[in-house]
Amino acid sequence: MSASTPDQLATRVMLVDDQELVRSGLRRILRRRDGFEIAVECADGSEVPAALADHDVDVIVMDLRMKGVGGIDATRLLRQSEDAPPVLVLTTFDDDEMLSGALRAGAAGFILKDSSAEDLIRAVRSVADGDSWLDPAVTARVLTRYRESPGAAGVDSPSSDTPLTSREQEVLHAIGCGLSNTEIAEALYISELTVKSHIGRVFVKLGLRDRAAAVVYAFDHGIVRPGDEHRSPV
Repeated sequence: MSASTPDQLATRVMLVDDQELVRSGLRRILRRRDGFEIAVECADGSEVPAALADHDVDVIVMDLRMKGVGGIDATRLLRQSEDAPPVLVLTTFDDDEMLSGALRAGAAGFILKDSSAEDLIRAVRSVADGDSWLDPAVTARVLTRYRESPGAAGVDSPSSDTPLTSREQEVLHAIGCGLSNTEIAEALYISELTVKSHIGRVFVKLGLRDRAAAVVYAFDHGIVRPGDEHRSPV
């Protein structure tokens, strides 16, 4: 486990991967000049609670499969704490069941290790900002598995007496496309504060837990279709 000097202006990242070579590659991508600081590294999910107690972290980039405590179990434990940083699952495995399990455990999103450096940077920034990121290469299949699994949350139809307004539907579509609050505000010509207000009402009306559940709902109900991810809603 190692740490770097804190930088309050940078996005503080925890790397959790049992391969030093992978962590080294992530360090080269998530550079200080691009607004990141690697606050701490862990080689196993079991090390995460102690590392969080000693370091301020904005986002956790977590390997899905590790020899000891894997990403799913570590994420599930983290989500029991309301102030735990969001988790972006990173994996080489195109394993729909494992990735849907990560969503059920409370991960804010997932990205494959063979994604481009640019997509990794966008994903880490999105999750650190409270948004979600579901890798478009496998999203449709993973969401299908997620919906079929026991305990999948946030996929019921909205109540007939609480329909979404047209603006709320636009915001939900934008969330499903992977846009951040800032991008939604720019696309719909509204303020970020208004976006947050709309998102809050969408979550309440649909009984959604978080943005990942909103993405699941959007795909499940045809609001967003495969291929729409990370595209403008207008």
